[in-house]
Amino acid sequence: MGDDPAQLYRLDGVAHIARVINDEELLGVTPPPSQVQKYAVNCSWFQETFGECPEDADEDTVRRYARAYIMMLLGTQLFADKSGNRIHIRWLPYVARLEELGTYSWGSAALAWLYRCMCRVANRHVVKLAGPLQLLQSWIFWRFPRFRLAGYETFSWPLASRY
Repeated sequence: MGDDPAQLYRLDGVAHIARVINDEELLGVTPPPSQVQKYAVNCSWFQETFGECPEDADEDTVRRYARAYIMMLLGTQLFADKSGNRIHIRWLPYVARLEELGTYSWGSAALAWLYRCMCRVANRHVVKLAGPLQLLQSWIFWRFPRFRLAGYETFSWPLASRY
């Protein structure tokens, strides 16, 4: 893909190769520089800007809100970082084409991310664990019933239980 400007998406000086993506196509707005930290955007900006979709929204607006919501899910639930309050812009190429989101193996990617985070935390100088910890907790409760909380139902997390 090279350095073709038509195939680069820029956010505060950071370029991502994602075919042809522009601000209007994705989210309709660009976060202000005060909300961008290196390669991530503050969650508060996403929540303030895309908190509730207007009732009379057209299809393009609904798609923008859907992209923002999916980015929040990816950045805070499945592929969370240690900060817990930023969303990395690496997810922009994936939400650019909503029709292709279902073709990716998100379960495998989430497990790989969890393994990577667990390997990092094995370093004695690391004090925080990041990643999809609800999947780890679900697996622990399923695999080690002794650790379950009183009244916990094994299948209360049906999507997590299938991985």
